[in-house]
Amino acid sequence: MKFETLQQLNAERAARRPAIVVTDTATGEQRLVKAAGIAADPLAAELSKQLRMGKSATIEVDGRKLFLNVYAPTAKLVIVGAVHISQALAPLARSLGYDVTVVDPRTAFASPERFPDVPLIAEWPDVALPPLNVDRYTAFVALTHDPKIDDPALLHAFACDCFYIGALGSKKTHARRVERLKEQGASEADVARIYAPIGLAIGAVSPAEIAVSIMAEITATLRLPAAPKAAAA
Repeated sequence: MKFETLQQLNAERAARRPAIVVTDTATGEQRLVKAAGIAADPLAAELSKQLRMGKSATIEVDGRKLFLNVYAPTAKLVIVGAVHISQALAPLARSLGYDVTVVDPRTAFASPERFPDVPLIAEWPDVALPPLNVDRYTAFVALTHDPKIDDPALLHAFACDCFYIGALGSKKTHARRVERLKEQGASEADVARIYAPIGLAIGAVSPAEIAVSIMAEITATLRLPAAPKAAAA
């Protein structure tokens, strides 16, 4: 790899922006495709597919074999609410390679004993969230049922363009949440992004099952962004 290409790649990775290095396997010719340039690239469909999957691959185009080396940021999961579902969700997400952080100002819930080996911030969202550098490679879930905690957290997720934003609660609860968020400046497009009721409709009942349904929905959103949302059972 040329030094200039390596410098550009390292800059994209440091900024948590995905990039793909395209190599002609016959000639060794390389070029760097940044995320902002994928849509206009001649290989847009192939590049988009591999980036969604987070996998490098060899493809054949017009008789040429090209290796697509995908560099995607490690996905983050921010869980607002140190509740029973979170106790199951955090280790599940970590097993899938996510960087997980749990945020809850209620110290009775946010204790290391309940969340061993998981970064835990016992602060209000306005203090806890900005240092986390939440971005579009972050999944964000609000699970407290407390508007004082969940609402400002959701507003932060909107502003940071998280790829997934989910919130616990029934349809009736969510309708009230939507009205509150709009009163605080959220747009129709913002609130439409919330997956609520949270999780895929798999008939989940226990906290562990609900965690599975949430993680499945996050995975589908990351890997298959065009897939329609399914209401939770």
